[in-house]
Amino acid sequence: MPRRTLFISDLHLSPADPATAQAFARFLADTAREADALYILGDLFEVWVGDDQLDEPFYANVARQLKALADHGVAVYFMAGNRDFLCGDRFAREAGLTVLADPSVVTTAGQRLLLAHGDALCTDDAGYQRFRRIVRHPLTQWLWLRLPYRWRNRKAAQIRDQSSSMNRSKAAYIMDVNPDAVVQLMRDNQCDTLIHGHTHRPTKHTVASGTRWVLPDWHAGVGGYLRVNERELTLLKLDGQRWPISTAAKEFTAG
Repeated sequence: MPRRTLFISDLHLSPADPATAQAFARFLADTAREADALYILGDLFEVWVGDDQLDEPFYANVARQLKALADHGVAVYFMAGNRDFLCGDRFAREAGLTVLADPSVVTTAGQRLLLAHGDALCTDDAGYQRFRRIVRHPLTQWLWLRLPYRWRNRKAAQIRDQSSSMNRSKAAYIMDVNPDAVVQLMRDNQCDTLIHGHTHRPTKHTVASGTRWVLPDWHAGVGGYLRVNERELTLLKLDGQRWPISTAAKEFTAG
């Protein structure tokens, strides 16, 4: 049987979107069980304020579903996104998965692939990149995780609201990946295929250094995934139909 690997990102799971949680449960119990490996490239959750979030039934159930997939024999890998970079050792243990650095190079189904969440490539958004450096600093995280859980939840909600308000006033290109950053990352890692999420703009791009695949986000039970085997990379909807790839997808020619 040919090897098959699946890639997903940007599910933003939360109790506020039960349809997506149900779609993910079906995906894990059906489609994902036919794969050799599942890679989750960030923003699995709408927000993650610390591993004590697993004390809430909704999030504990997601971890159990992932653990069931791993126990079935499917290797599960997780790369943190901008919403869930605080997923830690307890989450990895209870979900039965392996945590990957961002970026990472993997070889699967005969393909050598460069994986990233994608937010670090949005270098035109200088304000976000400053914020990213602050919240990813080990000291900031150490202090944050020692604050009361309820306070962290309230503060995270405030930060999300502020971010959404600011993003509405930003030009579209600012919140997309920067062409030069993409090409440089691919050259630095000697990979001609990049897979990432974050931008919620699923398609296949031809870039100066190879091919860039952008994963779909999930919302209201609708989403998709990238399937990789020895023959091809295919962007699919949850029902297994091919995701429409726009012929107008821009080509990155930055050098």
